Amino acid sequence: MSYQMAENLLERRGVSLASIAEIVYTLQSVYYPDLTEDECLTSVKSVLNKREVQYTLMTGIALDELAEKKLLPQPLQAVMEADESLYGADETLALGITSVYGMIGLTGFGYLDKIKLGIIGKLNDDKESIHVFLDDLVSGIAAAASARIAHRHEGAKVYPHVTGTE
Repeated sequence: MSYQMAENLLERRGVSLASIAEIVYTLQSVYYPDLTEDECLTSVKSVLNKREVQYTLMTGIALDELAEKKLLPQPLQAVMEADESLYGADETLALGITSVYGMIGLTGFGYLDKIKLGIIGKLNDDKESIHVFLDDLVSGIAAAASARIAHRHEGAKVYPHVTGTE
């Protein structure tokens, strides 16, 4: 697998890197007002360059596509078609992406999984396709890219100086 294959998989499923970068920008621009969308896109690309992320994408997207073709064994096929709320394998797979950048990635993922920001909501609400895994994988990529910015941004290295007696 390669970075280009990962990008192609996402594009084939209707997800542009720019749409993920928009989510990252929304999450991080509050904390870093000088942040640019280009920095967010660079961060998304950096996350996609990790082979474990590429393999995770390949696995989740393959399961979504097999479900669309009705090629999964029962009862998994029915669970995927219903996007069963108690089926947690999709979140579990996506959490592997977020763990690369620590707890901030995990909390960002939880937030995105709940509010379904941007392309994540579009994937989740799409009734024509099955995106059981893809919406969570995109959330994981966005959360990891966001956490990467938080870890690398110069503002993250500045600690307030406490003065006076407290």
